[in-house]
Order: sequence, then structure tokens, then C-alpha cells
Amino acid sequence: MISQKAKYALRALVALARAGRGQSRMIGEISQDQAIPKKFLEQILLELKRAGIVNSRRGRMGGYELLRAPEEITYGEVLRLIDGPIAPLPCLSKIAYRKCTDCKDEASCEVRHVFERVTLATRAVLDRTTLADSLNLEELAV
Repeated sequence: MISQKAKYALRALVALARAGRGQSRMIGEISQDQAIPKKFLEQILLELKRAGIVNSRRGRMGGYELLRAPEEITYGEVLRLIDGPIAPLPCLSKIAYRKCTDCKDEASCEVRHVFERVTLATRAVLDRTTLADSLNLEELAV
């Protein structure tokens, strides 16, 4: 399962994508619209800002905005940033690979082979689904 923090991050980013290119939204607005606790949202947006996904502006027309087009930000990128590796086993992780301590041989591990298929399918969906895609729910293939 993804963490609540990752779910909030994705919902906040979709809200920013919905606002439109170059448009900013205030934290309070996003918090209220998406039912995300404001203090938690502040932490999440700061993390997304450090990663170069959003930018903040001060002043009357301030708030947060996407730094890149919604078509360029994938669910996979955001999940890895917030939750870390997208892999059910450490031996399947792209960014945090570790050999399983109880496994004698990865090539003949039945469990690994099954979960490798799950991981590859999950990555494929997450790495090709963008914020822009999620704005058009009816077009998202199941």
C-alpha cells in the first residue's frame, strides 16, 4: 500500500495540475479542497519543492505551482520520492536493491519470479501514468 503521505502528495499535485500551467494555489485552498491537514500538506509541498516538482511564490498572487508540465510528472516519480522503492521485495528494487538474506539463488527463487512480474506490471503503470492522465479519469485504462 502507498502511504497516506504519498496519497496526499498525489492529490495535491493533481489539484495543482488542474489549476493550469503557470497558475498557483494557496496551501489553505488545496488543504480544504482535498481534505488534507494543512500542516502535513506544508511538509509535503516543501519536500516536493526540494525535489524540483513544485515552486512557491509569496504575496497576494502567491502559492504553489507545478514547475514542470503535468505530462512530465509520473505517479512513479512521486511515489519513489515520498515512499521510496516500488518493490515488494528488496531484491527487486531499482533504487534500493538488496539481496534477500534467506535466498540462496535469485535465479531459481520461485517467490521472486512471481513478484518480479507484479513489480514490472506495477512499475509500467506508475511510470507511464502522469498527472495529466489523472485529469481525464474516463480515459485511464484499467
